[in-house]
Amino acid sequence: MISKLFRERGDDWMSLLNPLLDLGRTYLAEEDLVHIERAYRFAEEAHRGQMRKSGDPFIIHPVAVTEILMGLKMDLSTLIAALLHDVVEDTDVELEEIQEQFGDAVALIVDGLTKLKRSFKYMSKSEHQAENYRKMFIAMAKDVRVVIIKLADRLHNMRTVQHMSEKKQIEYAEETLEIFAPLSHRLGISKIRWELEDLSLRYKEPQAYYRIASLMKKKRTEREHFLGEIIETLKGRFEKYQIPLEDISGRPKHIYSIYRKMTLQHKPFNEIYDLMAVRVIVESLRDCYAVLGIVHTMWRPMPGRFKDYIAMPKNNLYQSLHTTVHGPRGEPIEIQIRTTEMHKTAEFGIAAHWAYKEGTSVEREQDFNEKLTWFREMMELQNDSNNAQEFVESIKGDWFKDTVFVFTPKSDVIELPAGSVPLDFAYRIHTEIGNKCVGSKVNGKIVPLDYKLRTGDQVQIITSKHSFGPSRDWLKLVKSSHARNKIRSWFKTQRKEESIAKGREMIEAVLKKNHFECSEVLKNDRLLEVSKKFNMNESDDLYAAVGYGGITAHEAYRRLTHGLRDEEAPTIAEAIANLPEIKPKKFYRSGPGVTVVGADNVMIRLSRCCNPVPGEEITGFITRGRGVSVHRLECPNIQTIEPERAIQVIWETDDPNRTYQVDIEISGFDRSGLLNDVLQAVSEQKADCFGVVARVHRKGFAAIHLTVSIKNSKHLRNVVEKIKRVPDVISVQRMFQQG
Repeated sequence: MISKLFRERGDDWMSLLNPLLDLGRTYLAEEDLVHIERAYRFAEEAHRGQMRKSGDPFIIHPVAVTEILMGLKMDLSTLIAALLHDVVEDTDVELEEIQEQFGDAVALIVDGLTKLKRSFKYMSKSEHQAENYRKMFIAMAKDVRVVIIKLADRLHNMRTVQHMSEKKQIEYAEETLEIFAPLSHRLGISKIRWELEDLSLRYKEPQAYYRIASLMKKKRTEREHFLGEIIETLKGRFEKYQIPLEDISGRPKHIYSIYRKMTLQHKPFNEIYDLMAVRVIVESLRDCYAVLGIVHTMWRPMPGRFKDYIAMPKNNLYQSLHTTVHGPRGEPIEIQIRTTEMHKTAEFGIAAHWAYKEGTSVEREQDFNEKLTWFREMMELQNDSNNAQEFVESIKGDWFKDTVFVFTPKSDVIELPAGSVPLDFAYRIHTEIGNKCVGSKVNGKIVPLDYKLRTGDQVQIITSKHSFGPSRDWLKLVKSSHARNKIRSWFKTQRKEESIAKGREMIEAVLKKNHFECSEVLKNDRLLEVSKKFNMNESDDLYAAVGYGGITAHEAYRRLTHGLRDEEAPTIAEAIANLPEIKPKKFYRSGPGVTVVGADNVMIRLSRCCNPVPGEEITGFITRGRGVSVHRLECPNIQTIEPERAIQVIWETDDPNRTYQVDIEISGFDRSGLLNDVLQAVSEQKADCFGVVARVHRKGFAAIHLTVSIKNSKHLRNVVEKIKRVPDVISVQRMFQQG
């Protein structure tokens, strides 16, 4: 790999261009390589002197990303953009220079990959990140190659994330599982998806990852020998019936898919039989079905385990026949059957389109565009969303979660988020059908509007021209953001006056609760300024949005009161940062090991929702009638507390005789002696246990809730690490209670 060569030949970075050109030469023309070299030299000069966290020169990253894309056989413009994708963001190079040197197409892709640099007023870190995602998705709508490069970029970052702090590793892993792995699945690029998922699990749940990897390794020889026999038997039968084979092989399941099956289906490892599948690749569509018939005559198929993704392809372009049969020894064996072209699409997904871009026919181009209708529907959420965070959450909810496939009365297939109801289906068909819906039929029978749709259901919507429109209760029924946004839009346009009045009432209530004068805050110029922050033209639009549920009253309050009592933005983190400097002469001993800066004789209590311990970052909040409540800075409950109630608190010097109760949740594989081993691990760290609740789920999973006495954060880490080393423990987590 090129990235490996970088480390081996770090003394001469420019000479490492040759391996990249050699890789490109496997499918690119020589004249294309000239442009690759020019882009490489441009990027190397721009990034010269910049280093990565690993200590390697920065140029290793764009080259490694380009290497991944060459593995997908991406086109020339994509490869050039990959080499240049960080120069505008991280160097002095301007986008206009990229456009002048490498053309409009490359500049458009690079611009879509460049994060927003400007720091928006009111914008928190999460809002800024959401804006960057929104920019990426919008750029993706113009040219989907933007996100293909972004996936390769994330893959290389995950391959090298070990050079970051543990906290950053977990953040990257969680973000990858939430956004990038589902996105690669949506685009059908399984070659990237599997590695992203496995790497994320490795850093998010390392014990589970390495345990599954170890168990797979132990059974590998036995499994490979068994599969070898199956493959030889199949080859002999296909040869007898003169079926020309392109390839036949065993395909191991990736670790994350096994982990999901174990956790979602509550199965121990030894009850997962389809750790490998046999993949059969043939020349033609006719051969696919011929192979299926032969397999079913050899071994008995398992009921309900046949899927024809050729007749009904997945929305990510995937096509294949899947069947599970009882093998010669009675073991379940999964067989996947597809043509060579289907296999290329299964591995590369949407990226396979660029592998034959130059010779693409009009029919193929139209077919490609038709298969991306889901993508255009996804971008409609942009118009229906009030802000970037809502847009990103809508995408994650509608397109990145599990789905169901249902049929219209004309047998057209509609994809919806799992848990969808007939109203979701109605709004996906057409907004007016949703608005005029009065009932529904599923498989010919009338069902209530809260009926949970299942894959294979045929759905018919009953409408009435006399319908009064949607009910506000529908907002609680629907699962998809698409339907929810359409319902809100109806209330926004049809009952605007009602929404304005309700929204104003809600905002005024929050203002009064926080001791603001409404006349002081709700001035025309301030209302108009804040409305524009939400992409609205009039102050009434802001009231209406709160009234119909487009934005929360608290969010409107936060922006309307910005700067009125504090010069800094009213976020909790900023409110804490702006409290007075710590001065030792103002320390007063009070409360459970915690001091309020600048005050004495104050009642202090440690919040039970997060149970802070010495050594952890904390903040205090003035409560109504109960003194100061102390929380950990990462406690989710502080997000609902008004920032102006924040007060600075600090830990006193550790008292070796003082302990703090902490709740810990442990999950693992149930076995004899597991609880005793966990309690022994706690005891060895000299931590007393005040409470134990253990329960066993189906399929052999155990959950143990401990309340232990802890001296400080270091003591807590030692206890957690000791428990993690107990055999069959999957995860150990600090518990939060919602307040």
